[in-house]
Amino acid sequence: MKLTYSGKTKDVYQLEDGHVLLKFKDDVTGEDGVFDPGANTVGLTIEGAGKSGLRMTQYFFEKLAEEKIPTHYVAADLDEVTMTVKQATMFGSGLEVICRFRAVGSFLRRYGAYCEEGQALNAFVEVTLKDDDRKDPPISEDALAQLGILTHEEYAMLKQQTQEIAEVVKAEMAKKGLDLYDIKLEFGRDSEGNIMLIDEVSGGNMRVYEGDTYIAPMDLEKLLFS
Repeated sequence: MKLTYSGKTKDVYQLEDGHVLLKFKDDVTGEDGVFDPGANTVGLTIEGAGKSGLRMTQYFFEKLAEEKIPTHYVAADLDEVTMTVKQATMFGSGLEVICRFRAVGSFLRRYGAYCEEGQALNAFVEVTLKDDDRKDPPISEDALAQLGILTHEEYAMLKQQTQEIAEVVKAEMAKKGLDLYDIKLEFGRDSEGNIMLIDEVSGGNMRVYEGDTYIAPMDLEKLLFS
């Protein structure tokens, strides 16, 4: 297999059969040694974070398959901390889609004049460009369409799938008495141009609370499977 990309939290390898292998790392995003799922830099390294993230990702991708929600997932190997996935074409240089159930993080920083911390939101969806140099700027549906990144029809499908996926994750967390505040997802197109969920679904790309207490990613994995 051939290394094609070394990312912040994963290395990406091209396999001979056309699939892609993702090798999960122990690096997590954040700033100044503090984890932040919305950050665009590696903030710290936590031993076992990669395996923890993969275990949650495998669980949720298999759960989404039961719900007939399209993803790039093929198989996972927890011992090797790898996941085999379908080849995907990115939207532009990549999009991140956030579904918010509570006003926290960058949403609160931007709109704090109009809301309180932790205020309930109705599965609010926003899209940002993956662009480290410009600090992942938010982008509107019209801008996405006019810049040729995706069509209005694709945006509607992206939003619908994001809300469906977030509701599945939220329901699983609720079974453990946990509250999903927000989740960051990534999507791409399959070989036929259909939209599918890519990347991962783990504690590293969501904020989850138990009451007023924030649950760190690896603690979340332990609670979910306890």
